[in-house]
Amino acid sequence: MTPATTIEPALRRDLPEAAFRPLEARYLEEPRGRWSGQGGLLLTPATTQEVSVILRAASAAGVPVVPYGGGTGLVGGQISGDLTTPVILSLERMTRIRSVDATENAMTVEAGVILQQVQEAAKEAGRLFPLTIAAQGSARIGGILSTNAGGVNVLRYGNARDLCLGLEAVLPDGSVLNGLSPLRKNNTGYDLRHLLIGAEGTLGIITAATLKLLPRPVHTGAAIMAVRDPAAALDLLNLARDRIGEGVSAFELIGRMGLEFLAETMPDVRLPIGRPDWSVLIDLGLGASGDPQSALEDLFAAASEAGLVSDGVIAQSEGQRRDFWTVRESIPEGNRRIGSVSSHDISVPTASIPDFIARGTDVIAKIGNFRINCFGHVGDGNLHYNVFPMPGRNRADHDAERDAIKTAVHDLVHEFGGSVSAEHGVGRLKVGDLERYVDPTKLAAMRAIKSALDPKGIMNPGAVLRQVT
Repeated sequence: MTPATTIEPALRRDLPEAAFRPLEARYLEEPRGRWSGQGGLLLTPATTQEVSVILRAASAAGVPVVPYGGGTGLVGGQISGDLTTPVILSLERMTRIRSVDATENAMTVEAGVILQQVQEAAKEAGRLFPLTIAAQGSARIGGILSTNAGGVNVLRYGNARDLCLGLEAVLPDGSVLNGLSPLRKNNTGYDLRHLLIGAEGTLGIITAATLKLLPRPVHTGAAIMAVRDPAAALDLLNLARDRIGEGVSAFELIGRMGLEFLAETMPDVRLPIGRPDWSVLIDLGLGASGDPQSALEDLFAAASEAGLVSDGVIAQSEGQRRDFWTVRESIPEGNRRIGSVSSHDISVPTASIPDFIARGTDVIAKIGNFRINCFGHVGDGNLHYNVFPMPGRNRADHDAERDAIKTAVHDLVHEFGGSVSAEHGVGRLKVGDLERYVDPTKLAAMRAIKSALDPKGIMNPGAVLRQVT
């Protein structure tokens, strides 16, 4: 492909100086250190029109374009890999909240707005934007939509896709798709919004989005309950939804290993009920007539009588509720400090979770002696299934086994009819997995769409689909 240096002189004539920035190391790195970029021309446009100018020039010359959001992705989608001089396109200067309409329950924001800022703007309007992820203080809306991020509230509110009403985007040839409508019903042909969401910048650049807002819960509550096993966790979830309905906002499965890692690496994180083999964090959001504490007390009593739970703590204040969430949200950092041999963001049918966890233990044991930390959003079948070295060893000691572990876990996921990418995307990490596990007809259709919209293959080459040379 053509290096970005060939179009830089023309771009400097057509763009303001502020759109050009020195390339810092952070644009060439990703959180887990698995990929690194080789260089590139960093561009930071401030308007949709400037993005259009960049893509039009890149398309004409055949220059690759790698989109960069908040840099929090875990599958290498934001890293140029072996591309020597691509355009690295960051929308970090496109940070306007264009409108907030509490009556319409919609907010229009530019792609560079950080998720936490969206949440705060919704709160100021008396509304809720419920998408919640660990990186919400740095992840940007464009990247969140491009990966169809999930998080802890998918059980009640859905993925990013379900919270997006409309998009503005620049297609590979520089043309602008104007689709920022707040309409809930719009059946005028193909829904290009859903095509661009989850495409990881391979079909175009999302520059703005109209997001769905919801009523804020009047009362919130949380509890951590020790459950007998993952099957009991599923029974508890069903019991909670039968008794409380859609007031159950989140239902998180926590394994003992994650709590042991916290005790080992982050001793300041207080564990409310010690280290049970399995526990769940239940979060409620109820209306004006709801009483979360009473609802959780009644749930615990019914679950205890059914033999599902053995212990539990119900938050007595909003501060204690936040403390419960601190435990859950610290688990990934505890994992990072231990250092995983192989990490997996997978999903299986919810009813299959107990069997998958049991089978997974056996599969890993056939490869070697490892520790497994399994946790995640059990209400939507999404597990973070991570494999770690035993005490006294580190992940580098198991480099030769990493691929075998990943393949064994993903083969098992496929056997259960699951997905090897639940919420983090495909990026560059899982391109081979996509080819191995995804339905061939779907894969062929994806390639046809890519070829139609991006015939020169300039958009994030090597991500999602293997680069054709």
